[in-house]
Order: sequence, then C-alpha cells, then structure tokens
Amino acid sequence: MPLLTQSTSSDDAAHTGDENQTRLLNAANLCRSLGATTAVDDVSLHLHRGDVLGLLGLNGAGKSTTLRMLCGMLVPDSGTVNIAGYSMAEHPLKARAHIGFLPDQPPLYNDMRVHEYLRLCGQIRGLRGPSLARNQALVTEQCALEEVNKKLIGNLSKGFRQRVGLAQAMIHEPHVLLLDEPSNGLDPQQLDAMRTLIKAYSLNHAVVLSTHLLAEAQAICNRVAIIHKGKLVADTPTHGANLEELFRGSIS
Repeated sequence: MPLLTQSTSSDDAAHTGDENQTRLLNAANLCRSLGATTAVDDVSLHLHRGDVLGLLGLNGAGKSTTLRMLCGMLVPDSGTVNIAGYSMAEHPLKARAHIGFLPDQPPLYNDMRVHEYLRLCGQIRGLRGPSLARNQALVTEQCALEEVNKKLIGNLSKGFRQRVGLAQAMIHEPHVLLLDEPSNGLDPQQLDAMRTLIKAYSLNHAVVLSTHLLAEAQAICNRVAIIHKGKLVADTPTHGANLEELFRGSIS
C-alpha cells in the first residue's frame, strides 16, 4: 500500500539550512525482525519542536517495537535514529539523555514511595541539588501527584501509577517524549489532564504517543502515523482529517 503523506508540520516552512539539523527526532528506514517475524519494515519518522505525533495501528502492528528502537532499547537491524542531532548508534548516551520514555508497563518500584522514586529517577538522569529539587517538584505538580507523594507505589491505583510513570519520563525535561499508550488506566478527568499536560509540554519539545483511541489522537496530535503489519502506511496532519476513514482505508 502506498504511503499517504502530506505536509507534516505547520513549522516546516520556517526551517532553513540543513533540514535534518532542525529535527528533534529523525528516524530513517528502520527495520527490525523479532525471530522469524518482521516487526518493523522500513519505517521513517521525524519530529520538530511543537510536534505531537500519534502512532496508530492494530495490536501487533509494530508500534511498541518502533518506540523501543526510537528510545534505544532495541537496536534496529538497519536504519538510523538521531535525537536532537545525536546519532543513537554513534553517541547513544548523548542521544538517550534527550529522551523520556513511558513504556506500556511503567518501570516502577512498588516498594518505594513516589517522592523517593522520582528523586532516584532524577539522579539517574544526572540531576543534583537545586536542579533535582526543582524538576521533581515541577513534575509532581504537573502530574498531580501531591496527594500520593509519600505513598508506596505498590498501593496506588492504576491511574496514579500511570502518572508516576509519566513523571519519571519528564523529570529531566527531555527534548523528545515517547509515550506507549499513556492513557491506560486513566478516568475521563485524568485523561483530560493528561491531554492538557502533553499539549503544554509539546510547545517546546516533541512528543510521540501510541494509542488505540482515534479520538485521543484527534484531540492531542497535530500529526498521525499509521503502522500496519510493520509498515508505515500513512503520515498526515490531523487538522481537517477524518481519522476513522483514514485508519480504515490504511489497513484495508
């Protein structure tokens, strides 16, 4: 199926010089096999500051595998990933320093209290002293964790656990935020707060989120990319698009 493409960012016309240098994320021709299965087949994505890209697809389409290659958890069989100008292959530590990742199962320690866990995550990311205290307080407020800040993570509801996972991904203020099904377990009020937070964060950064919810993509994202059977079959702005029609047409 041919790739459906349109102009991918309202800011594209403003970029000058080497286009690749202006991108916060540039992934080219990613391929990855898992055993005998080709999970991702020649997928290319790019994001500029201000972009929120919705990664859509059926279960098993390759969304999570793509996100894991973007964040450096999986090495692609071929293709390249550059984050904020750093090659993931040549400068992995520098590239990863600019990434925040929330996997579908948040990487939480159930026997730690929320504030202890976030402090640890900040320290792992190189934050110390006033910078650590400032960033920890900021994500605690942004993710509405004040009321559970001193509670054990293992005693939290799924919605609060999801928000703690988001806070750890944001604590070092990464250029690129990668979110795998971030709305999992959130009630409608929490979902609205999550959408507002992602939109605000994207103003000075870039966000990729995978989702099964077309309404969520329409509400948050300025672009959507549809992956089907490991291939990128659509990459288009959401403004004015009928996502249900586009999605059905892309996977048929």
